[in-house]
This record gives sequence, structure tokens and C-alpha cells, in this order.
Amino acid sequence: MNFENKLVAILNKDVEPGVVLNALAHMSVGLGAEVGKSPLRLNDYKDAKGNVYPNISQIPFIILRGKSGEIRKAIEKAKDLKILHGIFLNTMTGGTYLEQLTRTAESQEEALTYYGCVLFGEWAAVSEMTRKFSLWR
Repeated sequence: MNFENKLVAILNKDVEPGVVLNALAHMSVGLGAEVGKSPLRLNDYKDAKGNVYPNISQIPFIILRGKSGEIRKAIEKAKDLKILHGIFLNTMTGGTYLEQLTRTAESQEEALTYYGCVLFGEWAAVSEMTRKFSLWR
């Protein structure tokens, strides 16, 4: 099946798995809220007893890995191409969310460590910008 849009996450391979998975969850919630149910092609699955497993996307969610600088470059490209994206940074962990907001606001961009990004956009464009990344293993 061909899809109009592609959904990809690029996670920092140098960050502990538990931390980077938390980042993925936060980014996915944020991007999903921005994109909406219809473009994500969400379906409810039902088992033989009628139990419902809601909001599962028809679109494959491809998880890639890279380094902070590579993720930064991918985000720059996403901005240039107007591809919807979410970002998670090192300043977004530890303490309260208010402390995280302050820490981020006080940080210079070049000092930030990118834990990951999620991308949603036209299939060919997202494929081209992520082709050099490896699958998460």
C-alpha cells in the first residue's frame, strides 16, 4: 500500500534507551496532536470478543538512529521543507516542567543536545531527508 505521508522518528543513539524512549513518547504525543487523527490514518482494532484497541495508525512508524548533530541537521531540513516535526532536547528532562522551560530558554541552540525528532510529511521528501540514517536496533 502506498501512503501520501511518512512518519519517522530519529532518536539519539548516544542517549540511554529509557530516556530516549521517554523523549519519543513526548514528541509523538505533541506531533499527533498537531497532525490530527485523519491524516495519521488512525483506526480502532477489535478482537473477536469486541475489545477495542483504539487509534492505531495505518502508516508505518519508522524509528531511526543518529547523533545529536545529525538530528539537528534533519530538523533544519524539515523546517526548510515545512515538514511537521517535534523535537526533544536535553534541557527537557530533570526537575519540573517549569524548570525545563527556563533551562531551555536560557540555553544557546548550539549548546543543546538533541535527544530526537519526529517527522510527518510528504513521503518522498521525508524519505530523502532521512535516507542516510540507520534503523534503530
